[in-house]
Amino acid sequence: MTITATPVVKDGCLTVRGKVVLTGVPPNVVISPASGGSAFIGASSKKLSSYHVCTLGILEGYKFVCLFRVKIWWMIPRIGKSGSEIPMETQMLLLEVKEESVPSDEISFVPNTRNIFYILLLPTLDGPFRTTLQGTSSNELQFWIESGDPNVQTSQAFEAVFINSGDNPFELIKDSIKILEKHKGTFSHIENKKIPAHLDWFGWCTWDAFYTKVNPKGIKEGLQSFQEGGCSPKFLIIDDGWQETVNEFHKEGEPLIEGIQYATRLVDIKENSKFKASCSDNSCVDLKEFIDTIKEKYGLKYVYMWHALAGYWGGLLPSSENLKKYNPKIAYPVQSPNLGIITDIGLDILEKYGVGIIDPEKVYDFYNDQHSYLASSGVDGVKVDDQNVMETLGSGHGGRVSITRQYQHSKKSATARVSEDFKPNEPTFQTLHIASVASNSLLLGEIVVPDWDMFHSNHSTADFHGAARAIAGCAVYVSDKPGKHDFEILRKLVLPDGSILRAKYAGRPTRDCLFQDPVMDGKSLLKIWNMNKLLGVVGVFNCQGASGWPVKQVAQEVTNLTSTAKPLSARISPLDVEFLEEVVRGDWSGDCAVYAFNSGSLSQVPNKESLEVSLDVLKCEIFIISPIKVYNQNIHFEPIGLLDMYNSGGAIESLNCSLDPKGCPIKIKARGCGRFGAYSNTKPLCCKVDMKEEVFTYIVEEGLLTLELEGECSLKEIEVSY
Repeated sequence: MTITATPVVKDGCLTVRGKVVLTGVPPNVVISPASGGSAFIGASSKKLSSYHVCTLGILEGYKFVCLFRVKIWWMIPRIGKSGSEIPMETQMLLLEVKEESVPSDEISFVPNTRNIFYILLLPTLDGPFRTTLQGTSSNELQFWIESGDPNVQTSQAFEAVFINSGDNPFELIKDSIKILEKHKGTFSHIENKKIPAHLDWFGWCTWDAFYTKVNPKGIKEGLQSFQEGGCSPKFLIIDDGWQETVNEFHKEGEPLIEGIQYATRLVDIKENSKFKASCSDNSCVDLKEFIDTIKEKYGLKYVYMWHALAGYWGGLLPSSENLKKYNPKIAYPVQSPNLGIITDIGLDILEKYGVGIIDPEKVYDFYNDQHSYLASSGVDGVKVDDQNVMETLGSGHGGRVSITRQYQHSKKSATARVSEDFKPNEPTFQTLHIASVASNSLLLGEIVVPDWDMFHSNHSTADFHGAARAIAGCAVYVSDKPGKHDFEILRKLVLPDGSILRAKYAGRPTRDCLFQDPVMDGKSLLKIWNMNKLLGVVGVFNCQGASGWPVKQVAQEVTNLTSTAKPLSARISPLDVEFLEEVVRGDWSGDCAVYAFNSGSLSQVPNKESLEVSLDVLKCEIFIISPIKVYNQNIHFEPIGLLDMYNSGGAIESLNCSLDPKGCPIKIKARGCGRFGAYSNTKPLCCKVDMKEEVFTYIVEEGLLTLELEGECSLKEIEVSY
């Protein structure tokens, strides 16, 4: 349970739970109590304006992790200790506060968190205004508030920043998002959304395989090559390249202007000639016939189509007869005057050539028409790109918040990308991708199921990316070119029926990693925790030494980049898995069976103890954390799952025991097929699978019990008798 205490301002200090957080708080700063001990921080000004910068006070002496926009589209984390290290466009700020320590004789290898609490600050929407946080060189913490429309002005913002505190950082963020959900009414917590069914199946995206040259023939070749390898996708994303578009600014035979593709505009809601009977290879009649064919032949359950939020990168073509009813007009993006981000070639092009923006009053009609047509063609959903461009088009439309609400709704959207694209041709980007998605999931994982983007199964870092996605609770999909697959990697992720062992929550850094820099401090490994139905999982990744965080103005030292030759070490404990005690039923010994996927080793680890792992750069290890139960006072047992899958424990659906003193049959329901493992302190008399006795092996030294689950990937009942 989160322990809370309402923040107060007194004598120029902002205090939370008796700790001074900010000093030098100006008199125009206002605190308004919210629910559950939380509050809103705001301020007033003497003038009307469409934007304000307000100082909240001086922040010093507390470790923090913040999430900030490094580009208009994407966030990354930063670690620091003072206000001067907080970048512009900070979207979340989490402080670690240490109280007076209590002497203890207890010896443990895990960090003591009993005298630590956390303070969360979230910039919010205040009517038609949006807020971000930022620091100054004088360690001042400020908030920036703006409408994005010169005609939408204010002199006060009393709900600009939300503040809350608690003992558990993950519960604190979750509770805070739920408070804001109820108070603001502009979005929904992930628990109140319907989760798309495709997330539990393996997928393929056409983007890296074909880019905009995607066509029916290539898609069929790709699906065929997956099928021949025994690992067929069950959902398909047909990415950019299927729509009817035109680029007025690139003439045939002329030199290509860098980024000019972003000025391309949509001319029709229907598919282009590549997906019609007129296509050169006669591979399809129309989109509907093509989708029906590939669903039937290749066993696809879901087909998604890509489109941009504005229709296409450059919006709609105003002169298109097919689109005139949506009243598109050319508008030119205007970025925030306070935006301290890395520039983007796409946005630079749009600022020059404009966006064919749909009349906000016609947005519903446009998407209703487009999505109705796609649905009638057998399409099951859409991947919506280029969403942040809307924030630059608010002038004359009531501002960035108002226009975005016309286009996008956060009450139902249940999955979203939370980091920059997977970049197969940029070796230095691979570690940043893993570290940034895990950190961004701290916040966004409470609103959506974070999407980690596609990767390539035959990439040099495929094991690194595949392992991360296996424990992240996200969709698992690749963008392999036809015939370019590593089925050894895919079989660690995907069961023969095309389903995946998806974990329960969004994968996030463990508590002891929250305030460490896993990319640039030269010493810290990244640990990511998650839960399955009954077992915990911790992935450990060495993200050091391959690159540094991208920043517009370098505000942190880059001299800590390490040599790839030196392995780094960390300690793994059952306590790394939050909420593990919630799934423990029956008589728990307090110990856990810890199975290391890559090494295949099984260890018995007391709850408050740990074991060491060492990894080279771009290497990883996954640990299944399984609380050992005690049956009939002397039998210690706990399943591990499918030993050859990254997220082995995701296969376990249920565990029970009849507690019969004569035989004590332990019954496990497990999904999938392959090598099944469990911890047992003694050798069983027999093992049965679906009432049929099976051969098993037992390694006394480790207590590892293994047997083979054969046949279909259906739910199987395993019975272990003693």
